[in-house]
Order: sequence, then structure tokens, then C-alpha cells
Amino acid sequence: MESVFIGVAVGFEVAGAVAMVSGFLLAIVLCARSLRRREGGRTAFLVLRNTLGSAILLGLEVLVAADLLRTITSKPSLEDALILGVIVLIRTVLSMSIQVEIEGVLPWRRALLRSGGQMLGDAVVRDRDAAASARSTAPNPH
Repeated sequence: MESVFIGVAVGFEVAGAVAMVSGFLLAIVLCARSLRRREGGRTAFLVLRNTLGSAILLGLEVLVAADLLRTITSKPSLEDALILGVIVLIRTVLSMSIQVEIEGVLPWRRALLRSGGQMLGDAVVRDRDAAASARSTAPNPH
């Protein structure tokens, strides 16, 4: 049974890495689309920064889940618990720092908690809305 949970934990680790890499690629695409719509370099940079930060947040959340699975399925020891605590603490501080950078407000001051996945979704929706707005204001070639 332990080997099944180890496999699941490895799957979570892979999913966390994939979330970060695919989020990076998505950030590049959304940044390029912003530049193509001539929204300006500052807007494109903010899109890149926020989308990449959101992808890192999502990846960190998944990696914390992998660490928890790996720890609870191994033979319990004080050393493993301390290592997990340090890892979770480091990842939590990183997550909070990234959220503050993206949103400009401390996480506990927000009325609604937002996860990395929700913020990635928001970035895609903002891009779709900007593209639709650009299409509707573009001069008709006919």
C-alpha cells in the first residue's frame, strides 16, 4: 500500500512541476498577446509577472500536497515531521510573498481567498476579455 501512495506523491510532484512549466508558457503567450494588442510594455510585463506568479503558487500548493502524502505514508519519525514542517513553512512563506507581490495586499486582508489556480484562470479570462475588446474596437477592413 505504501508504494501506491509513494506513486501518488510522485504524481503530485510531477503535476506541480507541470503546473509551473505550463504556467510559464501560458505567461509568455499572454504577454505576447498583450504586446500584439499594443497594450504597452508595462501591461505586458504585469501580465507576465502575475501569470507566472500564479503558476508558481499553483505548483507550490500541489508540491505541499505531495510532501504531505509522502510524509504520512512513510514510517513516522520526528526527523521526517521536522523536515516536512520546514518544507511547508518555506513553501508557505514563498506563497504568501508571491501573493503579496501579485495582489499588493496581505492574504489575510482579502475578503475572498484566491488560490494559484484561480488566479491563473483570472489571467486567462482577462486576456480573453482584452482580446474581445480589441476585436470590437478594431477598424473594420471592409
